[in-house]
Amino acid sequence: MSKLMFAMLATGLLAYQQASAQVHDTAGARRQVQLVDQYCADCHNTTDRVGGLALDEVDLLDPAAHARRMEMMVKKLRAGMMPPVGEARPSADQYEALSAWLETSLDSAAADQIDPGRPALYRLNRVEYANAIRDLLALDIDVEAILPPDNSSHGFDNIADVLNVSPALLEGYLAAADRVSAFAIGDPDIAREEAVYQSGGMRRSQDEAVEGLPLGTRGGLRIEHTFPLDGVYEFDTHFLGNTVDALRGLQHEHDFEITVDGQRVKLVTIGGMADFANMMLSWKENRDAVEQRARLRLPVTAGPHVITASFVMKTDALENDQLMPFEMAYYDPVFAGGVPGVDSVIIRGPFNGKAPAASTPSRDVIFSCQPDAMSEEACAGQIIGRLARRAFRRPVDDADVGSLMTFYHAGRERKGTFDGGIQFALRRILASPEFLFRIERDPEDIAPGQPFALTDIELASRLSFFLWSTIPDDALLTVAEREQLREPHELHAQVSRMLADPRSSALVENFAAQWLHLRKLESVAPDLVAFPNFDENLRDAFRRETTLFVDSIFRENRSVLELLTGDYTFLNERLARHYGVDGVYGSDFRRVAVHQQARRGLLGHGSILTVTSYPHRTSPVVRGKWVLENLLSAPVPTPPDNVPALDENAEDSIDRQTLRERLMRHRDDPACAGCHNVMDPIGLALETFDGIGAWREKDDAGNPIDASGQLASGAPVNGPIQLREALLSHPETFVGSFTEKLLTYAIGRGVEYYDMPTVRHIVNAARADDYRFATLVLEIVSSPAFQMKRADQRSPVRAVSLAPVND
Repeated sequence: MSKLMFAMLATGLLAYQQASAQVHDTAGARRQVQLVDQYCADCHNTTDRVGGLALDEVDLLDPAAHARRMEMMVKKLRAGMMPPVGEARPSADQYEALSAWLETSLDSAAADQIDPGRPALYRLNRVEYANAIRDLLALDIDVEAILPPDNSSHGFDNIADVLNVSPALLEGYLAAADRVSAFAIGDPDIAREEAVYQSGGMRRSQDEAVEGLPLGTRGGLRIEHTFPLDGVYEFDTHFLGNTVDALRGLQHEHDFEITVDGQRVKLVTIGGMADFANMMLSWKENRDAVEQRARLRLPVTAGPHVITASFVMKTDALENDQLMPFEMAYYDPVFAGGVPGVDSVIIRGPFNGKAPAASTPSRDVIFSCQPDAMSEEACAGQIIGRLARRAFRRPVDDADVGSLMTFYHAGRERKGTFDGGIQFALRRILASPEFLFRIERDPEDIAPGQPFALTDIELASRLSFFLWSTIPDDALLTVAEREQLREPHELHAQVSRMLADPRSSALVENFAAQWLHLRKLESVAPDLVAFPNFDENLRDAFRRETTLFVDSIFRENRSVLELLTGDYTFLNERLARHYGVDGVYGSDFRRVAVHQQARRGLLGHGSILTVTSYPHRTSPVVRGKWVLENLLSAPVPTPPDNVPALDENAEDSIDRQTLRERLMRHRDDPACAGCHNVMDPIGLALETFDGIGAWREKDDAGNPIDASGQLASGAPVNGPIQLREALLSHPETFVGSFTEKLLTYAIGRGVEYYDMPTVRHIVNAARADDYRFATLVLEIVSSPAFQMKRADQRSPVRAVSLAPVND
């Protein structure tokens, strides 16, 4: 690689040297070393080695020579965690000067020696695989049903090091290729299947309208289902019952309807005196009879359709058997009153299936030509070449197409149709390593361990999987094929275009959902006695609020600081009632101004507050740890195995200690104090929110909430407002943490000590634009860590091969 290219790629790092004169100021450097000796050396020495750090083993006048340890020191300083609580600390000016001197020394050295790191071989994870199928074939698949879950590392499931390949996974990919190709083409030999769609059961209220379902209905399910063939399909609805299988709500008549693409195809009445009497005689026979009445067989054309199953809304009057119901749709296990609800819908078929007579979205994408307009061979070559280019994310040559044409010929012979030949070639494409892996090859003439620039084609894949979690579209691939993508104005234009595209919602669904632990919301199970108003509707509302809020920050290109300070959120009636907000009605979410200061930003979201709580109570420790690790990038060590759990109050205890008092007693153990002195004050500042994010003035025992404390930096806090102000007193710390997380997700590997100068450069560059999201993204994709790679120390990358797809 030319020196000119290295110079161009290093241009972005030259800003690191703007304060480098301080590094060579020997007197100034010695002042910083004296400061370290005064405040740090008593603990961090070869004898004590607190935190595994011995500063007397390093040359502090040359921090860059010990970059790994110095970056750890910078991280602790910027988070305000050192010196620890109770120890003497330098003045604020001295503290800032020391941090800046270390950073400047490290950044200046990094500008002279680029290390972009070396991720392992990327495999598409499940989400990326499903999105790639969607964009390649216009086909939505249930990827969880055909591929095993992915491992996670550094908080994300797209980290190359842990995306391993096992024999079971290879079999899954081969089976998926067979299934997907058959569905996309519309193979008439597709076997009859059933798909089960669940509503969420007894803990999801169906008393009110559900977003996305027809007006004038309540409860039920909205299903987006792709039918593989023209044929007859069966819709089998199961209704909610109690533990003895008795259906609920049969004491009155209720009209149940099924619609397909907005057209009512079934209307049946369930309940009333006859059904209620039969239920009293035989619960099981009654259930079978009612559900048989709601069953439907219907001819449906191939392709995607929207099905709804719901009840016609009758009245807003409360049932007289529950005059003061909880918000949660919780019923006694044997309760059979209330109103009926949909438990699940099973779609079976096809019966008498036939190849699609009309076009489907998948066939429209695949069949760019028809053999009646040209020779079969020429048409097949055109279709296969175009699909392979998109799937392999690179230009394809005659050899590529010729190899795939052998599968076309085999399928044409076996199936006896042109479509069958295309199906076999498509199956081979989907099982190819070129599709399943993101291969970035080392140049042949590169020395081991040396950095090199990715090709424009490889850069296009990195960019697309970063912003969209899917393959590049034709526009991006075309620019890359012309070798224009790396040009700054073109890269800026493509990033702007891609962020404006709906597919950029992947940054919220995949990056933000993992960064903020929203995916854990699926598995939390608050105790029904402690939190009787929690149900599936509230769980859904929590997730939707945070998703819409983060999406608005990203899509409107707001400052990422608004993630903590945003004075608006998104609510529906259910969530508004939970937060005590008036004037919000209906199941639809809408943008609402947040007037309660403590509720602003992510720290006031029920989703965050719930995933950082225990089932039966809040957890200041978990909340403090979440803030440190996710907002400040200050990891907390794993506690020793012999540390006892926090004592809980006995149910019949007369002298019930507050949570703060129990935590103070826990911190009396020196083995616990070091970490808990940092975590606990953060979590205690959020104690005015209960375990599911509702505001409270008193704890579970009726004691007034004491949310005061002192952070590790020495800053006093009392409640969520002051905590937020303390976190933003040095905004570059939060923005730096956000950038670390986003860079990790972007490059598919953990951020290492040698990446920290890049992170600081990105933050510094974004400061002039108020840390706007798009600016951070553009700086990331322009960085050496994103555009370059370190050559293998041992041998060049070789293509990964899968077992061949047999005819």
